[in-house]
Amino acid sequence: MPWQNNNDDGPWGGGSESGGNGGTGGGTGGGSGGGPKNPWGDGPKRPPGPRPSGNREFDDIIRRGQEKLRSQFGGGGNGGGGLGGSNFDLGNGKALPWIGAAVIATWIVLTSFYRVDAQERAVVQRFGRYVDSSGPGMHFKLPWPIDAITLRKVEEIRSIDIGASDGATENLMLTGDQNIINLAYAVRWKIKNPELYLFELVDPEQTVREVAESAMRAEISKASLNDAIGPQRAQIAEQVRERMQELLDSYRGGIEVRGVDIRQADPPAAVDDAFKDVSAAQQDAQQYMNQARTYSQRLLAQAQGAAAAFDAVYTQYRLAPEVTRKRMYLETMESVLSKVDKTVVDTGNVQTYLPLPELRKRSAAAPEASTR
Repeated sequence: MPWQNNNDDGPWGGGSESGGNGGTGGGTGGGSGGGPKNPWGDGPKRPPGPRPSGNREFDDIIRRGQEKLRSQFGGGGNGGGGLGGSNFDLGNGKALPWIGAAVIATWIVLTSFYRVDAQERAVVQRFGRYVDSSGPGMHFKLPWPIDAITLRKVEEIRSIDIGASDGATENLMLTGDQNIINLAYAVRWKIKNPELYLFELVDPEQTVREVAESAMRAEISKASLNDAIGPQRAQIAEQVRERMQELLDSYRGGIEVRGVDIRQADPPAAVDDAFKDVSAAQQDAQQYMNQARTYSQRLLAQAQGAAAAFDAVYTQYRLAPEVTRKRMYLETMESVLSKVDKTVVDTGNVQTYLPLPELRKRSAAAPEASTR
């Protein structure tokens, strides 16, 4: 090689005994202080002449990379290297602390404050463990990922439909009198305790559905078919709600059941027509019974009125029998004779009788004959 040393001890020359080129301060190597600058000496001397092409290519790559960085960050073309013409130079690392501080400040501001709406409640978790709950408003927490927030709408009324009221699917249950009924109902519920709702139940909605089905089957098994179809539907729904609330409280589910609405209670589709006929016959029988009851009550009221009138007359008869008897006779004769033509004859002196009713009839018939 062109820069190879003549000594055979290595590329940096001989040891200290031989007094090589890089030895003392007076040598040609330009050493200072009577020895080499490092334990290995000054290294080989580059021979005169042009540098190898490999080193020039490496220097060109470094130079082009520096110029590209300066152009991306707004630096000058001749080594200014600053951000927007300033003294921030990525080459010497002055801008990196400022960029890091800005990123950290933004991260703290964006992840340390949170807002809770009026219908929501927030559950704060620190490294996954529950630490606090907060209501509506602005709140502060430790930055993410130290603290995490989970929001739940506690005032929203949720609904779960069980069974199909349109008859597409059947939800069959066994009643207390060994009949089968097809039920469709809805359960309305909301979140009462958000931390229990999040951490005690794996699938809250599925839990509510299964609890509702269990409670409904338990209550239907105590009722007859007629009660479940007709008058006892509201009472059964309220009993189901109470039973559901007891079960969910025992599970520590943090759920409040607001109501159960039975939307359909019919016999199975195979016997639905027969049940409708029976129901119509029962309604007709009830109607006839109501009519008979009304007629009996009317007759009873009339009889009671007649008896009260007789008692009043009897009371007056006891006070004055002769007068009362004559009055009764006259009133009876008046009611009978007022509807028939009559002739009154006095047993004393016979007088000419003027038939006034006949005259009235003749006077009424005369205008009709003249019009003909």
